[in-house]
Amino acid sequence: MSSHAWTLWVTEISLADAVKSATAVLAAAGVPSPAVDAQLLAAHLLGVSRGELAAMLFGTAVSPSGYDALIARRAEREPLQHITGVAYFRHLELAVGKGVFVPRPETESVVQLGIDVLTQLRQDRGAEGELVAVDLGTGSGAIAAAMATEVSGSRVYAVELSDDAFPWAQRNLAGTGATLVHGDMRHAFMELNGTVDVVVSNPPYIPAAAIPRDIEVRLHDPHMALYGGGADGMEMPTAAAATAARLLHPGGFFVMEHAEVQAEQMAALLNDSGLWENVRTHVDLTGRDRATSGLRP
Repeated sequence: MSSHAWTLWVTEISLADAVKSATAVLAAAGVPSPAVDAQLLAAHLLGVSRGELAAMLFGTAVSPSGYDALIARRAEREPLQHITGVAYFRHLELAVGKGVFVPRPETESVVQLGIDVLTQLRQDRGAEGELVAVDLGTGSGAIAAAMATEVSGSRVYAVELSDDAFPWAQRNLAGTGATLVHGDMRHAFMELNGTVDVVVSNPPYIPAAAIPRDIEVRLHDPHMALYGGGADGMEMPTAAAATAARLLHPGGFFVMEHAEVQAEQMAALLNDSGLWENVRTHVDLTGRDRATSGLRP
């Protein structure tokens, strides 16, 4: 533990007791994973990993004052990632906070579909062949950063409209080689029309009258990143599909995330447009319908 970390704690109670008490507070507040969150907040405060924290739980004496403040914020259902400033996505450690949508684990399986196609194209074209991928509505930059860092030689582009989210994407995409623009996905990357291999999008898609189940989402995720426009929430998904059709070359691959109850709508959106073939629904790791894909004829 660093000397700075030691200044945060005064020998009053055991670390194990502090974490146990914090877990009870978070459980009473309805936090879905109270024990894990209590441990992660303790590790964050002490500047250690969760594994290192486990080794410290017994025999370490602490003062819970600073820890209590973090637990109080989490008990008010402030997202854990806003408190720590970090969200983990695939192999990435992303900076997040107020104004940007916190990337979710289910999106990892969506971007995997795009990465699988890029990886196959890399094998088909060889080491020198160029790959082009686009992330529409990048938010934190999670999808674009994953594609840029996991598929060698890929040229990745990302667009984000929100003034609040854009600086987070800038920070997270710095050094990845991805090109980020601040603008509307409906008009983005006209210079790439008909040349792109893969388009991935996690657009806003919640219907206007719907209320997110998770308190953290309802209170802290930006409205602009949640609600898709129109009563059915389909305006932005429709825009994403139209832009993808414009950008992709024949045979190009498009995949879009959506709510589990929207699979039929999304499939109809692609099929009815006449712009797509081989339209498929994909499930996430929990078995829920999470994404719909299609190929440009």
